[in-house]
Amino acid sequence: MKTKTAYLGLLLAFALILSYIETILPFQSGIPGIKLGLANLAVVLCLYLFGWKEAILLTITKALLAGFMFGSLSMILYSASGALVSVLVMIILHRTRWFHVPVVSAAGGVAHNLGQLAVAFWVVETYGIVYYIPILMIAGLVTGILIGIAASLVLPYIQTILSKGTL
Repeated sequence: MKTKTAYLGLLLAFALILSYIETILPFQSGIPGIKLGLANLAVVLCLYLFGWKEAILLTITKALLAGFMFGSLSMILYSASGALVSVLVMIILHRTRWFHVPVVSAAGGVAHNLGQLAVAFWVVETYGIVYYIPILMIAGLVTGILIGIAASLVLPYIQTILSKGTL
């Protein structure tokens, strides 16, 4: 149990480092709400390495800590809502065992943006937000696929390390 807690702590630290890197990267899409979602790599890895409960715990903790450290309360609201929808969709797809990691991650990226759009629609109370849907869905799909590819490349190595207990 202590070893699992240590690994989850490492994944949380990894997620927070990726969140920080994303805040300092000069990535400007010109469209509000589009981010690379680098920290979701830690969530995907956690889901495949430890399971759904740990992935939810990591998601909530990551959203809260990253929001307090690098953002604001509104960022926490948007990030947490998108992240929870995302992780729930990824859990469902992962449990079916029908889809590869990039597909699960891509669905999570799209779901993340839908969760954020739902909150934005609720907060802003305007229908103008629907014009962002196609753009954010494409962005979520592309970034989700890239995160999923990275996770699928790294997962075998981490699983080997975990099975040997050499970390």
